[in-house]
Amino acid sequence: MFMLVDNVGWGDFSVYGGTTPTPRIDKLASEGIRFNNYNVEVQCTPTRSAIMTGRHPVRSGTYSVIPPPGGKSGMAPWEYTIAKLLSDAGYATALYGKWHLGNVQGRLPNDQGFDEWWGIPNSWDEAGYTSYPLFNAMVKEILEKQKVPELLTLPPHVLEGRKGQPSKPVMPLDMKVRSIIDGEYLIPKTIDFIKRQAAAKKPFFVYLGYSEMHPPVVCNPDFVGKSPLRGGMYSDCIAEMDFRVGQVLDAIKDAGVDDNTIVVLTSDNAGGGLSGGAGLGGGSNGPWRGNFFYTPFEGSMRVPCIVRWPGKVPAGIVTDQLLAAVDWLPTLAGIVGATNLVPKDRPIDGVDASAFTLGKSPTTGRNSYLFFGVDGGLMSVKWRYYKMILRYTPGPPLEAINHGYITPQVPMFFDLSSDPHEDYNLWTTTLTMGWVFLPMEEAIGAYEKSVEKYPNIKPGEDFKGYKAQ
Repeated sequence: MFMLVDNVGWGDFSVYGGTTPTPRIDKLASEGIRFNNYNVEVQCTPTRSAIMTGRHPVRSGTYSVIPPPGGKSGMAPWEYTIAKLLSDAGYATALYGKWHLGNVQGRLPNDQGFDEWWGIPNSWDEAGYTSYPLFNAMVKEILEKQKVPELLTLPPHVLEGRKGQPSKPVMPLDMKVRSIIDGEYLIPKTIDFIKRQAAAKKPFFVYLGYSEMHPPVVCNPDFVGKSPLRGGMYSDCIAEMDFRVGQVLDAIKDAGVDDNTIVVLTSDNAGGGLSGGAGLGGGSNGPWRGNFFYTPFEGSMRVPCIVRWPGKVPAGIVTDQLLAAVDWLPTLAGIVGATNLVPKDRPIDGVDASAFTLGKSPTTGRNSYLFFGVDGGLMSVKWRYYKMILRYTPGPPLEAINHGYITPQVPMFFDLSSDPHEDYNLWTTTLTMGWVFLPMEEAIGAYEKSVEKYPNIKPGEDFKGYKAQ
């Protein structure tokens, strides 16, 4: 059970120091491992691509949410996803919610390993499109020019599909649907899938692309003004999220598979900035500097991450071990005994952290992390608790989206163990840390060497595979 919430920061859940009580999520954390140093990518599409493929999104041409001019958005069908891997391992697979990795036939979830899916191909902001009269006029003109009865993404629709069949629109994605889509559709469908597979005694992988806190953030009417703090909309939505997580956990228990189900709860991006929280006056990335667009500071890449498997994953563990979005494919493959299915004809950037998650190793196996920008260029390297920043967006946080990347005269260095907010560039405080270049350059060099052998796929490219080496 992989629950991916949208634009929720490191400090939004109470177990991570958030102000809104999240008792079900806190209890989930107490029953498994809470990662304090889990790292994602720069935007929604890159993070989801990393989760699905175990590869840096720059390798897949999925490093930005902006579709390539004249090309297809999302992943090439050649990519081998975690859904394909688990399907090949005998699992029933389903996705409910946001995909954001392709919006044309051949690049949708049912083309990428999922037996069934119900959700949106792009992102939740499209719910607001039809509230603009000029948008509706534009769509009408486009449809008339192209002389097609309907397009999958114009106007925005919720789609449904099954493996081997084309996906079809099932309902409009608009502001009437936005506030209720989690509680009335995504959660019930997830629960139904769990019940069906449990009854059939079929192993399953269900990926829930929960909608909040992506703008436009609109709570279910049943939760507006009902958060434990009786606070603002952001607090209400976090409280609703906690309730929805509880519904899924209860369904797993009621289906009788609680002790045999791995549960992952994490976020695709940081909060704050213009990613949803700002408009509601809420959201927290904890003690870290940075937010969704204020990159590559820790607040832009660290998000909450919890893993639970009763009796298998040690309970009550809180760790600063590095883990990243690219690690899910090899790690889950390791846990379920399917490492033989991990592709060997392409670079896989993820590490198999299954031994750590099962309490059999003191480390995840990851000691460095490369963070790329929306242009596909490298922005920072993290090695253990040191951070090297090659490029960055200047603040203040809410203005970061309006600025291009800045390249400093020399890369900035920070000691995250003493300076979590990245305020003290080590070049201005000490000159005794030049040695840190060595492990950083090793990580960069290994990536660049692999690109020489396996060139990165271009955005929108219908890539067919690498020639035999």
